Amino acid sequence: MEKYKKYFWYITVPLVLFCMELVVKFFCFQTISWRAIFYTGLFSISVGLGIAFLCSGFSKRTSRVLSRILLGFLVLFFSAQVVYFSIFKTFGTLYSLGVGAGAITEFWSSTVVGIQSSALPIVLLVLIYGAFWAASIWVALEKKKRSTAIAGIVVGVMVPHLLALLFIVNDASGVLPIRYIYRDAFIPTLSVQQFGLMTTLRLDAQALAFGGPFGTLGISADVQAEPLPEVEEQPPEPETPEYGYNVMEFDFDAMIKDGQSQILNDMHNYFKEVEPTQQNQYTGIFEGKNLIWIVGEAFSTLALDETVTPTLYRMSREGFVFENFYNPVWSVSTSDGEYVTLTGLIPKSGVWSFKESSKNFMPYGFGNLMKPLGYTTKAYHNHYYSYYGRDLSHPNLGYDYKGLGNGLKVKETWPESDLEMMELTLPEDMKQQPFHTYYMAVSGHLNYTFKGNYIAAKNRSLVEHLPYSEGPKAYLACNAELDKAVAYLLEQLAAAELLEDTVIVISGDHYPYGLTTEEMSELEGKPLEERFEKYKSTLILWSGSLSEPIPVSKVCSSLDLMPTLANLFGLPYDSRLVVGRDILSNSPGVVEFGDRSFITDLGRYDSKSNLFVPEPGIGVDEGYPRRILKKINDSFAYSAKILETDYYRVLWEASQ
Repeated sequence: MEKYKKYFWYITVPLVLFCMELVVKFFCFQTISWRAIFYTGLFSISVGLGIAFLCSGFSKRTSRVLSRILLGFLVLFFSAQVVYFSIFKTFGTLYSLGVGAGAITEFWSSTVVGIQSSALPIVLLVLIYGAFWAASIWVALEKKKRSTAIAGIVVGVMVPHLLALLFIVNDASGVLPIRYIYRDAFIPTLSVQQFGLMTTLRLDAQALAFGGPFGTLGISADVQAEPLPEVEEQPPEPETPEYGYNVMEFDFDAMIKDGQSQILNDMHNYFKEVEPTQQNQYTGIFEGKNLIWIVGEAFSTLALDETVTPTLYRMSREGFVFENFYNPVWSVSTSDGEYVTLTGLIPKSGVWSFKESSKNFMPYGFGNLMKPLGYTTKAYHNHYYSYYGRDLSHPNLGYDYKGLGNGLKVKETWPESDLEMMELTLPEDMKQQPFHTYYMAVSGHLNYTFKGNYIAAKNRSLVEHLPYSEGPKAYLACNAELDKAVAYLLEQLAAAELLEDTVIVISGDHYPYGLTTEEMSELEGKPLEERFEKYKSTLILWSGSLSEPIPVSKVCSSLDLMPTLANLFGLPYDSRLVVGRDILSNSPGVVEFGDRSFITDLGRYDSKSNLFVPEPGIGVDEGYPRRILKKINDSFAYSAKILETDYYRVLWEASQ
């Protein structure tokens, strides 16, 4: 027995890490594949042996204390991640920890609820750590020579790590190969699912430090050289365009130069080949009209109720009626949701893309597009003005921006009132024609309870008659405030005879993840399919000038809103340079999710199960999902490159 004691630590520490990884996987994903267990096991052995050999270079007492500190820190890190996941349904990144640590205290009530819902995995993590603590009392780690400890670290870390890499780089199975997840893209949810939290932390640090998997701003040979087998498609029948295309004059060939950054040359080559969207019968129908654009906190179809939110309910059935609109959640929830909606670009994983964009030239910000046409362009947020760096990003889009703390004098509650925000701003904005006003509304924010949520408590009487539990009632009560704000907006426009001269757009930043699936099912009136349908939402695109509802059946998402509005208002933009597609064009519909899942009119791909399921009665060839995913992978990669290289500035300066 004594001879096995010397191996105890080199078995126990990797085992502790592996068990902690399994706790996170089962809590966050419920099911786990044997392949994911295999990869996570190898990486756990690598990290665990590294910790054990590191501690072995010190005295018995020091090694015991050091190992407890290191594993204790990891318990805190793992616990924080499961709490973060329970709230946002994604994992926190190093960037967010660095610039957004204040959110923990600012949204303390949400954090408390997250801790409560994560109680079981946290307890299990603590128990695993406690078992290690107890065992370390009885079995001391023998001190090794410094050279032996270093050699142990090198061998112990490298051998299992290299073995894992050997399997990963040769794993090209499925629609989305494992090697793509590891080498070519930082996708936190899939990375944790397949490789574990510790490996995801390393990949996050690598992406943050070097900008991409190989320190090349996200470019890899796989992305450029087609990592997925391509199936030949029949060329489309030639057609005579009835309409022109939404493009601008960019001579990409002239911009490609010897000696210039290979990244920029690659981007020029890519964008010149992107198929632009065609203009259509709706191009310019809102030209010259006022635009009021609202992104509502957690607004969704579940917020529509004939008695509680009658104005939103009615408007959702008038104007353009989007029957298959989805609102995916992104890594930085609200901020990324805004970024996607306002820019038509996919956020870069691991950073706050909207805040990072404030350093760049953003010609397709609607403030920048409309101000040269004589519009007054203003933006408001009824919570702290600088949160998520909006005081930097929104002025950079061409807006005169105000929030709580820099000119918008709403009553400081939690959350604040959307109605009060509009009462303080709309009358003044309407005095100057034409005008474009953007609102990031906060009244719909979690937690959905009547204690600690000012707006829910304020509107509680409006929902008491409903046959729901507290969470759904409170959610509707929060959205009743947005409904009051929109009703006020319509009243003011009607009084000023501006209804026919104004377009109103309302969508959410993300689905109401402050509700459980069971609570969302209450509002849905039936069990809610969790993988895709919880993201199905409502886009209101309304104008008094539209006499009849215009149904739109194409699948679409918040990513498509910016180019759709640009086309409707006849604004000059190049559809090749944004990822979103004009919903009303003849381009095929596609909904892209942050984990690379997607929906098209032909079927759905779930990246977590790596499975594509065609729509009933639809037949597709075997290569179809891979072709779609190749385009989606490109859209992620080149959206990140636009942000990283300030690409719009490069184009505009080269075109002068």
